[in-house]
Amino acid sequence: MLDSQLLKIAEDFGSPVYVYDAEKIEFQYHRLTNAFKNVKKLKLNYAVKALSNISILKLFKSLGSGIDTVSIQEVQLGLAAGFSPDQIIFTPNGVSLLEIEQAAKLGVKINIDNLSILEQFGTKHPNIPVCIRINPHVMAGGNANISVGHIDSKFGISIHQIPHILRIVENTKMHINGIHMHTGSDILDIEVFLYASEILFETAKQFKGLDFIDFGSGFKVPYKAGDIETNIEELGEKLTARFNEFCKEYGKDLTLAFEPGKFLVSESGSFLTHVNAVKQTTSTVFAQVDSGFNHLIRPMLYGSHHDIVNISNPNGRERFYTVVGYICETDTFGNNRRINEITEGDVLCFRNAGAYCFSMASNYNSRFKPAEVLWHNNEAKLIRKRETFEDILKNQVEVDFSPKKKVAVSK
Repeated sequence: MLDSQLLKIAEDFGSPVYVYDAEKIEFQYHRLTNAFKNVKKLKLNYAVKALSNISILKLFKSLGSGIDTVSIQEVQLGLAAGFSPDQIIFTPNGVSLLEIEQAAKLGVKINIDNLSILEQFGTKHPNIPVCIRINPHVMAGGNANISVGHIDSKFGISIHQIPHILRIVENTKMHINGIHMHTGSDILDIEVFLYASEILFETAKQFKGLDFIDFGSGFKVPYKAGDIETNIEELGEKLTARFNEFCKEYGKDLTLAFEPGKFLVSESGSFLTHVNAVKQTTSTVFAQVDSGFNHLIRPMLYGSHHDIVNISNPNGRERFYTVVGYICETDTFGNNRRINEITEGDVLCFRNAGAYCFSMASNYNSRFKPAEVLWHNNEAKLIRKRETFEDILKNQVEVDFSPKKKVAVSK
């Protein structure tokens, strides 16, 4: 969508506000399905945690997607969005057996990554099929906080513990219907991903009743001009050939599953803020905006880059600014960025704000969470209202601290 349209949205809906371009989401979805068009059975399960607005989920349902969930609340949200239980896979980490049982009771697919929970679940519910999440001990991804397939990761059951898994399956007679891995986000080298896939294929040979193999996701999107991104087309060509070959060896056409989140929604998102003040210090020019890491924590949490553009002054001369928020704590969005000259009241647009942005927003400093808008069919549609002060107080319970009346004691 055009920057002029974003400016109109900032004017109509106020700021800060998240805006998502439905056409970009659809483009990314079809790009991924086209890359694997030669797989007989392909299933994309959108990772809800990336952006969980119910209207976004309904958009994915209309495209034919399933969903990947990591909490019982996300499962319930998916059901509320109209997904049938068989279109939902539950892939939690560190949750209780009770939560997994709650999800199983709702009829969704179950993915377990813990030997203890696997044994407990298999003992109590041997007739409920289970997918197993494997840790391939392959380092992929960018920041350590989003690389989840390495040997020290809390995610998945180690490939060195396959004999333990087989023993549990034999003892409980449970049915393993899928094998899963997720190496991490921001995959740069598809050869590393393909190497991890070979480990998954070798593991799959140990289980005779599989219906699907889930390769996770973590495909990298470009964050700035000239940035590296995962070559989805090359990966599709190479992994498709290897997957089809494996299915012949296995003697069954399995489903190839992915659980993309960032790849599908990141580039669709724009985060719009107004400039409250331009502050010159002895060494820095700060552009202070009406938001902070309460709304967009990624740059502070793990150093993510978001291009910042002054859409109010696209032709202005470039100057260097450090863009910061209004939180009473350091909340720097970008240091010494070349941005068209900024004046107070201008609208700054943060690009690539569709994934893990609003979904990690908070009420820190008792600030309201922002509104969300979907640009669909050349129309801006409000899909989440901006919070109000009533929302801040909604679940708080006040205690009465008024002095208690003294009871007169008769003599």
